[in-house]
Amino acid sequence: MYDLKPADGAGGELSAPPPAAIELVGINKHFGPVHANRDISMTVPRGTIHGIIGENGAGKSTLMSILYGFYQADSGEIRVNGEQRLIRTPNDAIHMGIGMVHQHFMLVEPFTVLENVILGSEGGSLLHAGEARAREELAHLEAEYNLDVSPDAVVADLPVGLQQRVEILKALFRGADTLILDEPTGVLTPQEADQLFRILDTLRTQGKTVILITHKLREIMAITDNVSVMRAGQMVANVATRDTSREQLAELMVGRKVLLRVDKGPANPGRPVLQVGNLNMVDRRGVSRVKDVSFQVRAGEIVGIAGVSGNGQSELLSAIAGTIRARSGEIAVNGTNIKVGQGVDAHDMRELGLAHVPEDRIHEGLVTTFAANECTILGYHDDPAYNKGLLLDRTAILNTCEGQMGGYDVRPPNPLLKAANFSGGNQQKLIVAREMERDPDLLLVGQPTRGVDIGAIEFIHRRLIAMRDAGKAILLVSVELDEVMSLSDRILVMFDGAIVGEVAQADADERTLGLMMAGIRPDEASTSTGGTPGGTSPA
Repeated sequence: MYDLKPADGAGGELSAPPPAAIELVGINKHFGPVHANRDISMTVPRGTIHGIIGENGAGKSTLMSILYGFYQADSGEIRVNGEQRLIRTPNDAIHMGIGMVHQHFMLVEPFTVLENVILGSEGGSLLHAGEARAREELAHLEAEYNLDVSPDAVVADLPVGLQQRVEILKALFRGADTLILDEPTGVLTPQEADQLFRILDTLRTQGKTVILITHKLREIMAITDNVSVMRAGQMVANVATRDTSREQLAELMVGRKVLLRVDKGPANPGRPVLQVGNLNMVDRRGVSRVKDVSFQVRAGEIVGIAGVSGNGQSELLSAIAGTIRARSGEIAVNGTNIKVGQGVDAHDMRELGLAHVPEDRIHEGLVTTFAANECTILGYHDDPAYNKGLLLDRTAILNTCEGQMGGYDVRPPNPLLKAANFSGGNQQKLIVAREMERDPDLLLVGQPTRGVDIGAIEFIHRRLIAMRDAGKAILLVSVELDEVMSLSDRILVMFDGAIVGEVAQADADERTLGLMMAGIRPDEASTSTGGTPGGTSPA
């Protein structure tokens, strides 16, 4: 948790306050009949961290895209450091000291860190001289803002947290005084998110201004000075963070009271639906990712898997789903034994009653160039309900998509819109709706609420509990420890590809799970004095 430090008060003679870093006055933006931003005004004081929250489709990203020059406002004013400015392109924004780190990074993966940072501003025809100057400036920025990353590292080889640092360095290298971050922790582990907050605190201390778009109210309360709340394209509140609460912000976002805890009764587990025995999986480089894993999931229960990202949870889900091949072991679904390592694929697993919400919605859950209605039937396109002889039944597909969009509040509710044009949270809703609505016996869920707003989180959690209570078996993987603890009836903890222990939901606490996530087994955890007190993961 980060304590907010108010700006130093001016002593002695009174003087006029400095102009705000950013002022937006009466901003309006239409996309055809959709009024995405409605007469929005907002002031961001210099040297602060300013949060912007709202449901998916509330207009947050549109507003920041106008500030960064991706879109032009239909009307209204933008003032930078007190002066009215016309921002037509991202280059205009950069020249005015505004940088942006996008939810999905804009990096050239085969390039090095240094090459990515200087791309587009190489320093003229003398590339070598420009690169030398850039290396020197990069070293200075890394030291000043605690953004340590090797300039010669290839971006593709970096974990996602370090890739995000490269994006921040790119913006600072171009002279950004105001930095916009769009859902910056959506792809980060808890430790990486903590490190990002330390970096943002340093930026604030050094006089930079940060605008933080996020769905996570805990982050807003922990790191921001002020927060603006948007709903249905309008600005409904601008408040000092110290004067509000998570509950008040949630109600402002959604327009009603929101339950911030999972309301559920005890589980009534029945027969085993999924049985995994001594499962092993090795990746293409010969690295063992899943090591001798055994467990079962019964009808009518949610089994959660906790662990720091990268400890085998993703590979375990994919091996069970049939999207990657395990090396050895046993998997049985609904009493049918799977021939591990012999070409069983995702289609075969679906035929046994399995549905899968993958962790990576962009690369595994969607084809982003497809329309939403086409993504609605991915993996189920051979269902007789969607086929009319040799052709797909487009009317049936559109009707299914419209029903799921309405039921899961996907915005905008346009089945013909390409998946790439939905926000990350609405992309997630499309996938969750597609898999949950198949009424599976076994649901594998990877990061179900990643990048999803507070109202949708409440809805998805209720649906998962309803499926459990209807006798479905659910295997849940999430890097959000609160989510695992709230939803699960039993919790398995993975470390370095192996299960280090199991904890009943009633006995789970952050310290015990945190120690197990660091590889300390339950019998050792009870006597250990180490670990991360009160934390969600080991440091």
